[in-house]
Amino acid sequence: MAGYTLTIRREGASDKTRFDALAEALDALEERLRAASRAQRGERQGALFRDYEPVEIVAVRGEIAGGGIRAGVDVRADGSTEAFTGRFRRALVLQRSGESAYDALRRVVATDGAG
Repeated sequence: MAGYTLTIRREGASDKTRFDALAEALDALEERLRAASRAQRGERQGALFRDYEPVEIVAVRGEIAGGGIRAGVDVRADGSTEAFTGRFRRALVLQRSGESAYDALRRVVATDGAG
């Protein structure tokens, strides 16, 4: 039985893959979302009384769950990425100088388990 589930959500559709090791799940998350971030170049979108800039729109979300970990990376419509931890109450993972969102996520899940 696999220990970690990687879920990629994009425009209402989701794709789930299971992995035995956290490192494998993190590698797959980075590979799939890097491709998605290169493809993203969204435009401003309007909803009700507000316009949303591409940086405010989550185009693709990748989440890893298992072994006490709930964490992932959001790809914004402008192609930028942000790592987060948590499921219902997401907390942004602050990136250190020279660190990608994927590196920041690896650092956090390796040190505290990112529940």
